[in-house]
This record gives sequence, C-alpha cells and structure tokens, in this order.
Amino acid sequence: MSIDYKGRVAIVTGAGGGLGRAHALALAARGARVVVNDLGGARDGSGGSASAAEAVVAEIRAAGGEAIANGASVTDFDAVQAMVAQAMDAWGRVDVLVNNAGILRDKTFAKMDLADFRLVLDVHLMGAVHCAKAVWPIMQAQKYGRIVMTTSSTGLYGNFGQSNYGAAKMALVGLMQTLALEGAKHDIRVNCLAPTAATRMTQDLMPQDVLDALGPEAVVPAMLVLASEGAPTRTVLCAGAGNVEAAHVTLTQGAWIGLDGKAPERLAELLPQVKQREGEMVPESGAAQGTHEVGRAMAKAGRATA
Repeated sequence: MSIDYKGRVAIVTGAGGGLGRAHALALAARGARVVVNDLGGARDGSGGSASAAEAVVAEIRAAGGEAIANGASVTDFDAVQAMVAQAMDAWGRVDVLVNNAGILRDKTFAKMDLADFRLVLDVHLMGAVHCAKAVWPIMQAQKYGRIVMTTSSTGLYGNFGQSNYGAAKMALVGLMQTLALEGAKHDIRVNCLAPTAATRMTQDLMPQDVLDALGPEAVVPAMLVLASEGAPTRTVLCAGAGNVEAAHVTLTQGAWIGLDGKAPERLAELLPQVKQREGEMVPESGAAQGTHEVGRAMAKAGRATA
C-alpha cells in the first residue's frame, strides 16, 4: 500500500527545524500542500523570527512542492485562527494537523518557577488545543481530518527534571482519547506520536554518540502512517532509530475489596493482585472502568446471596 498525500493540505507546527521540518518535508514530498508554522523562538520559547519557517518553505518549493510559511505562536488562538484562514484562502481545505510545536524549561519541581510550568503547558497542551479547535469545524464539514499530537516518553513514563513537560505531554494523550471518540462520526482520526530523535530539544539531554544515531527522519514514517487516509485512531506510537512501538493506557482485572471499614486494609493486602497485569485490558472509553467495577461488584453480591 502506497501512502500519499496528493490533494491534501497539512499544517505542521514547530516546523522550522528538527522533527517539524522533517515532517513538513516528508508530507510535501508525498504530495501535500503544507503550511510550515514556526514562531522561530529559542528552545525555551523566547524570541521569534520568520526565517526558520521561510527556509523550510524554500526547501519544499525547490523540490517542486507547495508550501507557505506562518509565524504564529500556538499560544495565541487569534493567530492560530488566522493561520488556518491562511490555509483555507490558499487551498480551500485542511486535512492534516501535526501538533509538533514545543519548548523546554527543565528544572526539578522543587526549583521550578510556576511561570515556567504554565508556559510549557501553554505551548504544548493549549497550543495543540488551539490548533485542533481552529481546524475542527473544517474537518467536520468536509467529513475528513487527521490530527497527530506529539506526546513523549516523559509524559508516558516520567523523566527527572521535566515535570512541566511530562504533565503537558501526558495531557495530550488524554486530549487524543476524547477527540478521537468525538471525531469518529466525521472521520476525524486523532493519534499520538512519542518520538525519540536528536533535535535542539534533546541536544543537552543525551550523549553525543547517542544523538548521532537518532535522526529526526527515523520518526517520520510513524507520523506519515498516523496522518494518512488509512490511519488508525486513538493510537500512541513511539518511534526512534528505525524502531516503532505502541503504548497503551491499560486497566488490570484488579480485585474486589468491599465497602466495609476493613476495605483499606484489604486493599493493602491485595495490592499485588490489583497490580497483576495478566488479563489487563485497553478500555474503549472511560466508561469501561465503571462498567468493569460495577459488574464485579454485582457478581460478588450475587454470589453472596446465592
């Protein structure tokens, strides 16, 4: 099966360098018309320049593709709406949104200023919310849309000194879960990508020999699948160095601990069983937890009265 984007319009945020640039170039190479968005700020979000986005647009055009540059900050909803309007004025539709823009403000939680915590949430989480909100009515009207959120192993599994980044990245998984459910009837599919790649975001976090082995281009195939016509939905793919894995938020079978005054002690005793992963499930929605728990409680009550 060949994956192509002929006739599609894509918006890639944070596309002036690193992963975003690689995503934009790959989408354009496969036929997409691309809005290359980048504020042009530093890694911590300070400053701004249109030159990074314009350079990537020049690369795409030199290769025979179509692209336009945009310098909106994803934290500014009015600017994001203007970016989407720019795409609509140029090409009349928006099919793909890759939420890639991000910054780092790393410190241990004890030393972190709350302003740095909020800013990272604003860029990663609210930036993705702003972009998704701006394209959502368009995708609903055309009965087609593909949205890729950039999550992270830091959000999924934690990383020392990145409480703000991890909180924002895991929040994007929660956003994906609900948007995928709400978008299903309009063929809007929403997925997450957790990349491992050498970019300016990671240049101080890994040894140089490891960085040399991790090119952003190795993450691109996962993005191309998650944003394609045949894409899955509610899928979290982890990708790096030529490898792809899937991550899941699962629910174990657990244990019934009762409702009496000894329930806490019973839970402490049964905690290994509660955490036991044999037979764990991936719920279809949040309601599945309640269904599982009530079903177990009803069955327990039935056995007690039998």
